[in-house]
This record gives sequence, C-alpha cells and structure tokens, in this order.
Amino acid sequence: MSRCLVTGSSDGIGARIADDLDGLGHDVVRHARDEAKAARLRAAGAGEVVVGDLASLASTRAMAAALRAGRPFDVVVHNAGWLPPEGPRPVTADGLERTFQVNALSAYLLTALLPLPSRLVYVSSDSIVRGRIDVDDLQHEAAWSADRAYADSKLAMTAIAFAAARRYPAVRANAVHPGWVRTKMSGDAAPLDVAAGADTPCGCPHRTSRRPGCSSTTAGSCGSTSRRTTRRSRTRSWSAAPR
Repeated sequence: MSRCLVTGSSDGIGARIADDLDGLGHDVVRHARDEAKAARLRAAGAGEVVVGDLASLASTRAMAAALRAGRPFDVVVHNAGWLPPEGPRPVTADGLERTFQVNALSAYLLTALLPLPSRLVYVSSDSIVRGRIDVDDLQHEAAWSADRAYADSKLAMTAIAFAAARRYPAVRANAVHPGWVRTKMSGDAAPLDVAAGADTPCGCPHRTSRRPGCSSTTAGSCGSTSRRTTRRSRTRSWSAAPR
C-alpha cells in the first residue's frame, strides 16, 4: 500500500483520482482549498484532508509544513488547477499572476518543500502546444489573456516535471493530459466524464512503462497515449526521463 497525496481533490478529476487510488487500497491524503471544503470531505468519510490555498505562498508553505509533520508520501499527484475567466489580469495577494501561481508555482513549491516520493504526477493539459515560456514576462504583465495564461502555466508545469526527473533520477516523474473532461472548470460540453479523466493520472502511481522515457502500449499508463473518440478529448502523458 502506497501513501498518496492528491492536490485539488475536493471535487472534479482530483476527487475521482483520490477515490480511485483509495479503492485500490492506497492510503490517500486529500487536499482542499479551505476549511469549508475540507469539512465536507471529512463529513463524507474522506479520511485525512490537508488544507491549503495554492493562490497564497504563505498558505502553500504552511500546507507543506503540515504534510512534512506526517509520514512521507510514496506518490504525489499535482492535480490542482485554475482556469481564469476572461477579464482583467488576476493578481494574488503575493503580487503574482494567479494562473501561474496556482497551476505552476504551487506545484514547484510543493515539489521542493516535501520529501521526495518515488512518484510525481503533474496533471497538465494538451494546451501546452499553444504555450510559450517568456522568461522576461512570466507574469503576463505586457499582455494577458485567459487562454494564453492557462496554456503557459501548464507548459511551465510540464517543464517542472521534466526538470524534476532530471534533477532526481531515482524519482519517476510524469506530466499527463487527462482529456477534455466535464467539470466545473471545463463545463458540460466536454465529452469525457471524470472517471475517464482520472484514468491516466490515477494509472501513473501503480503502472510502469517498460523503461524510462519509452511509450507503453497499455492505454492510460504512464508514458502512453490513450486514443479517445476525438482529437480534442484524447488523454496523453509525457514520461519525463533523465537525459
């Protein structure tokens, strides 16, 4: 039995990933943004829940400190994410563009502050094909749009997955695209349900591709591409192997 942390697991894909891992017999710690969400999880019998607002550096650091006080994790699934609405550029109390902070920086902080697990899973997006990392304007101060901010944040998260694999060769790190899934973030038009969206992220903690960096022939496993009914809804994972 592995001890697993799933961020952003109070609802949506994260909740299903946590439920599926729990159903496989793993010891799962769920994460909620605030105490109200955590209380609902506990009332539903979720077990251990950690609270942390990933749009706050102080709260993210406090969350990491609370987790370090417990048993170390075998698997950490960085699932938490935020899709910004169109409108003014959102800025957190830390003075950072919110999409970048929640989707990329929080995953980086938790990776750096928690003891290394044997598995790191970063729930990314195929929007990275539209992403571009501008190191001179990571906060999109010069030009901001919701779609660009989201794509760039997920590309940054994917880069973090590859950086973690290179820096920590003993750790299996994967960035995965769960598909276009019906959640509060994606809306009802998406063709996949949360069970399908959780398939690849949930598969990474307990399935292994044949060698680092190779593509597995097993649909939904790490390093593989699972073909769905449409190009827009397919799931995909990128195996981040040291080079």
